[in-house]
Amino acid sequence: MPITTTTHLNFRGTAREALDFYQSVFGGRTVAVTYRDAGAVQNETEADWVTWGEVAGDNGFHIMAYDVPSHLPWNQGENPFFVSVRGEDAEEISALWAGLAKGATLVRPLEPAQWSPLYGMLTDRFGVTWVLDVAAPHHS
Repeated sequence: MPITTTTHLNFRGTAREALDFYQSVFGGRTVAVTYRDAGAVQNETEADWVTWGEVAGDNGFHIMAYDVPSHLPWNQGENPFFVSVRGEDAEEISALWAGLAKGATLVRPLEPAQWSPLYGMLTDRFGVTWVLDVAAPHHS
């Protein structure tokens, strides 16, 4: 039976904005359930925060996110994870890079690397570090 893994991002009050941004870059559909929707409001100022959300596209892109409520500990940390996006088409990867780069901090420019035709890393305006690359052909 096949399984999949999905990156799940944790925010504090910006999950919906982040999901909408990622949907604008990668396409697909966004689903966001708020604490109000779920009947789980513990702090009225957080009622419209996301308790469960995702962006999923027909191209295979899938990311999940939620807002950690204030009564729970949350520390975004420094480099706790990277989200890796790999494709075979340099134009597609370059277009995704251009979308994510809006308001981002460049870690490594998208350019040829020893192991990949294109490789780059950036930290987006939500503090998420993305690694984008073009899969190198494997030779036997």
